[in-house]
Amino acid sequence: MIDITNSSQRAAEKTAVALGYFDGLHLGHVGVISAALIQPGLKPAVFTFNCDTTLPKFRGPEDIISFENKEELMAKMGVKYLYAPDFAEVCTLSDEDFVKKILIDKLNAGFACCGRSFRFGKGGCGTPERLGEIGARYGMRVEVVQDVCLDGQIISSTRIREHIRRGEIEQANRLLGYELWYRLPVVKGNEIGRTISFPTINQIIPDTNIIPRYGVYKSYVEIDGRQYHGVTNIGVKPTVEHRSDGTGAVMETHIIGFDGDLYGQNIAVALVRFIRPERKFAGLEELKHQIALDKENALK
Repeated sequence: MIDITNSSQRAAEKTAVALGYFDGLHLGHVGVISAALIQPGLKPAVFTFNCDTTLPKFRGPEDIISFENKEELMAKMGVKYLYAPDFAEVCTLSDEDFVKKILIDKLNAGFACCGRSFRFGKGGCGTPERLGEIGARYGMRVEVVQDVCLDGQIISSTRIREHIRRGEIEQANRLLGYELWYRLPVVKGNEIGRTISFPTINQIIPDTNIIPRYGVYKSYVEIDGRQYHGVTNIGVKPTVEHRSDGTGAVMETHIIGFDGDLYGQNIAVALVRFIRPERKFAGLEELKHQIALDKENALK
């Protein structure tokens, strides 16, 4: 995938552009991007927002997945061009300038698609209908992609966040179309797990991400292309330590069948199923016994 965000580069080929914030890249978002992927003679591209500094009014600091994870998923889908400027760089453009300067001049678009709630231009004045009107003047076709429903309800990032907050990861994963995952660096922990025969890796979920319900999860861990079963605790590790530095929740994972040094590596952990809430134990022996039970549960 060619990222043309931080350069004066223009898409070299005529493109079909999917537009949206795509928070979580759930099944509804995939529907929009898929419309760009199937346009004959056009290279699939995505315009999205990178909100590192200024947040749009529709979004708080609760990413379902990180921007880097979104990039990885879009590349796997077959997106060739990505343009993701900071929201502050585009929020003052008029709807006309947005189409001309971004879609036509930067992305060389012959086709654009979006969901029916997509807005663009200063103050969100541009609607999908307006996109079609302006696009027609530049020879750009526009398609408004219908909402995707599951169980009779529209798939939305709001629904997914609520499931994640409640620890309903299986329900969230159904709406996402994949297992909620994090690719994060492994950081130094207190290494208590090694003393009770359950070594773990420690990762910090950034405060910009929505934090799942504190507790223990069945997980999968990817290391060098191989998938391992895991037991992941998300929270503050009340039995052995308490985090109060505001740097995010601790994600501590025991990787079943793996013994190696992963410090400093970016490791992907996917949450599969909620096992139990986080709790404080009387001591390390009680904690060790519970982890053994959690491990059995995770292998089911």
